[in-house]
Amino acid sequence: MNFAFFVPAIASFLLGVLVVGLIKHQFSQKLLDIPNERSSHTQPTPRGGGLGFIIAFAVTGTFASALASYFPQLLPSQIATPNPICLWLILTPLAIIGIIDDQRGVPANVRYLVQLAAAGVAIAGFGSFPQPWLTNFGIVGQILAIALTAIGITALINFYNFMDGLDGLVAGVTAVQLVFLGYYLNQPLFWLLAAALLGFLWWNWSPAKIFMGDAGSTVLGASVAIAVLNTNNDPLQAWSALAVTLPLISDATYTLIRRLLRRENIFKAHRTHLYQRLQQAGWSHAQVASTYIAATSMIIVAITNLGLIGSWLSLVGVACGIAIGELYLRSRPSSVPAPKSSQLSNV
Repeated sequence: MNFAFFVPAIASFLLGVLVVGLIKHQFSQKLLDIPNERSSHTQPTPRGGGLGFIIAFAVTGTFASALASYFPQLLPSQIATPNPICLWLILTPLAIIGIIDDQRGVPANVRYLVQLAAAGVAIAGFGSFPQPWLTNFGIVGQILAIALTAIGITALINFYNFMDGLDGLVAGVTAVQLVFLGYYLNQPLFWLLAAALLGFLWWNWSPAKIFMGDAGSTVLGASVAIAVLNTNNDPLQAWSALAVTLPLISDATYTLIRRLLRRENIFKAHRTHLYQRLQQAGWSHAQVASTYIAATSMIIVAITNLGLIGSWLSLVGVACGIAIGELYLRSRPSSVPAPKSSQLSNV
């Protein structure tokens, strides 16, 4: 660990706790998620807490970058910290459109246009995701690589948003992912975001006092995408690191496929994600979140020790986990009432 980030990380955690707490107090009667038939919570709960960890990360990240500029010995040149200007050109529009969406709603096509623009900035700043099998196709292969990368980035942004439906789930899993990505990809700046997320979890762990909202979840998805893109075009490292997203992405993808096969409207809000069905079957929010965090941690152990082989084994393990979960859910009723608090389900 680069100890130049230790003090800013502590500050990021404390600032996250403070700012999220202030937002909770300020909006205790505003920006409320009111429970409905698709909700996983039973009490009106303020959202918008994601702005708290975004502010904490912006402040401490800017401080750390400035400190490194004046004292370069604190930040060795071999550290692949993403360009802060490019980073915030990507994250800021997502945060703004997310805040507006939390307040009054934004049409889906407008949200996706902003996400696509953010993906374009990410590709311009960090390049497309390594896809060596396309290099032999020349300019056509490059265009295809850029298009697939843009689709992948927007998918990550939306999938993290879809999965933000239970107390502590996305925040807890993403904090673990960012700690790993900061270490594995030599990008310790993301430890500051992980620390800010832990500050948010102070308020968001079950029973949640505040939810992150769309601003928080979309920024987290984009941050993970940026970390994976910023690998100096190293295919082995990039594809290995991508496996850490499997617990969240596989649930979202599996649910999307199930809904398509059932000819359901995939743009309509629902409660059929695997994590939601586990909660409906009687699991507490803490149990579901802890299970996904544990799965993410096991994948990190596999990647760290086995590299790309560990990533493939993780994919097999997650697929088996989904199959086991499906068998378990089909053997149990799903009419258990929701616990005292939890979040509104997404699309």
